[in-house]
Amino acid sequence: MKPFPRRPVSIVGPTASGKSGLAIELAKALFPEDRCEIVSQDAYQIYRFMDIGTAKPDKSQLSGVVHHMIDVKDPWQDSSAAWFQKEIRRVMEDLSERGIRPILVGGSGLYARSAVDDLSFKPYSPLLRSRLEERLLKEGSSGLWKELEKRDPKAAEAIDPRNGRRVVRALEAVEASGSFSPSLPSYLYLFPCLQIGLDLPRGELDERIEARVEKMRKEGLEEEVGSLKGKMSKTAAQAIGYGQILDFLNGKIGREEAYSAIKTKTRRLARRQMSWFGRDPRVHWLSADDPGLLRRALDLVGRADEGEFDQSDLGPKGPSKRPLGSV
Repeated sequence: MKPFPRRPVSIVGPTASGKSGLAIELAKALFPEDRCEIVSQDAYQIYRFMDIGTAKPDKSQLSGVVHHMIDVKDPWQDSSAAWFQKEIRRVMEDLSERGIRPILVGGSGLYARSAVDDLSFKPYSPLLRSRLEERLLKEGSSGLWKELEKRDPKAAEAIDPRNGRRVVRALEAVEASGSFSPSLPSYLYLFPCLQIGLDLPRGELDERIEARVEKMRKEGLEEEVGSLKGKMSKTAAQAIGYGQILDFLNGKIGREEAYSAIKTKTRRLARRQMSWFGRDPRVHWLSADDPGLLRRALDLVGRADEGEFDQSDLGPKGPSKRPLGSV
């Protein structure tokens, strides 16, 4: 890949922390001296017609700054981290050739790492995956997680027992190679990169999640999911919000129960995201509720461009005011 004219920026952190808004503000603030385009690292914004439930940027945001990796697959198509990595790296190569600074944004941890890190994915056996997914339906994710705990305790410790998809992928790696842990190597950039993380006190983050889900309700989440009924692949249907609303539309649960489940699952996702990104020593954390957030982000970008941070950026980031997500 041709070197970028200026260091790419990756904005990470929990859902509802304002990552997309900061990315757009940053791109506009750096223009015209610096040409930037936004690259989504979200696992589900790749799907067309899944706009409300994935909190996709609206038309005015998408028209204000060029975005990539949004609306590139139909919801009935499956996806994977390996496919995503191939596509996003193709986008990154194009941007480097055109002399554009990428601003990557998204809270899907594995996908974010696949974009900027020296990370590769083991080939999988469709037969093995099908067998594990059948067991998932019969035994539930907790049963498979207990098996994973016996075979690779370190991998099990890092995975939520309720996240059936990740449990299946981990067991798949264990069966294929004997271990899941080595598939996530130590932090090593493919190219010099600046990672900015957005942090919020847990209570405020929960309030934002509550407001976001209610906004989705008012904007027509039920109608969006209803229009996709019977058209979503296994991968697409795993996006938070879609399965819960489908259960409501199919009469399995009540409306309020569905929205309560969406909020609970989103809060759990936010906790996992904080844990995932909190372990990465390269992330420069900023308070998402800081009135001077854009100015602080621009300062980090300027310092990175001046060479203050080395290529690995593993050095100390200064004392933290609080543990991530604390009150």
